[in-house]
Amino acid sequence: MEENPSGVQKADIVVAIPTFNEVTTIANVTSKVDEGLRLHYPSLKSVIVNCDNCSTDGTKEAFLATETHSEKVYLSTPPGVRGKGNNLRNFFSWVRDLQPEVVVIIEADIRNIKPLWIYCLVEPILKGAGFVVPLYVSHKYESTIESLVLYPLLRCLYGRRLRRPAVGECAFGQQLVDAYSKAEVWSQGVGEDGIDIWMVTEAIKARVPLCQSFLGAPKVHRLKEPFSQINRAFSNMVGVFFDLMGPFQDLWLKVKWSRPTILFNADTLDVEAIAPMEVNIYRLYDLYVRGFDRYKFRLESILHLPEMRKLEEVRNLGFGNFAFPDHTWAIVLFDFALAYRDASPEDREEILDALLPLYYGKVVSFVKKTERMSTQQAEEVIEKECMVFEENKRYLVNNWIKT
Repeated sequence: MEENPSGVQKADIVVAIPTFNEVTTIANVTSKVDEGLRLHYPSLKSVIVNCDNCSTDGTKEAFLATETHSEKVYLSTPPGVRGKGNNLRNFFSWVRDLQPEVVVIIEADIRNIKPLWIYCLVEPILKGAGFVVPLYVSHKYESTIESLVLYPLLRCLYGRRLRRPAVGECAFGQQLVDAYSKAEVWSQGVGEDGIDIWMVTEAIKARVPLCQSFLGAPKVHRLKEPFSQINRAFSNMVGVFFDLMGPFQDLWLKVKWSRPTILFNADTLDVEAIAPMEVNIYRLYDLYVRGFDRYKFRLESILHLPEMRKLEEVRNLGFGNFAFPDHTWAIVLFDFALAYRDASPEDREEILDALLPLYYGKVVSFVKKTERMSTQQAEEVIEKECMVFEENKRYLVNNWIKT
């Protein structure tokens, strides 16, 4: 489904805004994106594309009615097809014909987007980067799936330090337009919440220059309790990461240590205050304990005996003394990746279900360790944990090859 009122056939910059029922925010995001394009790239032909899931709340109408200097195009998946990944897959196929220099993806529910963000994402691509992810000022407990799972695994396996590999926004150049539209690995998880980590990993596989761009302001989007809908997102994102380990093994098996990624715009923006965030660690601890007991038999079939014994020891510590050792967490994720690779499609879902309560336990341990720390001190804890992953990668490599 396409509405292209201006008959756009070519563009230098294309900004995609994926949506599903975002009528309350789409006009503001579209307006700020257009302002950024007009202020910073007036001589380039720019197009804003609403990549929709056939919204029923008037998102399309609000988007097309927004006054912009840039031309606009509306794309939609068929009725009933949901997921950001499916939105973008539809977009990837469409945008190839425009042959843009730069493609930017911006989430539709951001409430504090600034026109300068467009510059921060577009400019590194025009200067030679192939893929850009933003760095925001964020609360130390925001996006713990990234902090405790995806970032350590991505850094350990592929050797690239991209702090926010699934943040939602990104920019990329022509080489990845082709790569994304032709990519062979696709799954239901990619079609939903796993699209962001899929795009990052595909970019690493394509060997394009990577860049992080500092945006300064904390990203403010639709209010939601951080762990209210974690089950599906966790399964999709971690499942997609595990899915890619097999096809990309020739790449990551050779990597030994990580290296820094260039940072754009680090010294030009003021850092804004971070909004407080509450994490109910008592609830998470309860979910951890009940989940551990429920999936104990499955855990015994996945983990090697030393790790299983250590987890049983951790399980019996009680909340007051609870701590999840970094080394144990790294080996647990490695063992789960191995089990996931060898499992049937039906069993893979239960494997991820069994990992989820352990992740809750790791979050509890991280919060207890860092609750009196500043954001910077908490970041240092994460960096040290990442080094534990890198130091123990040989365990994963040996078992991956052996089995």
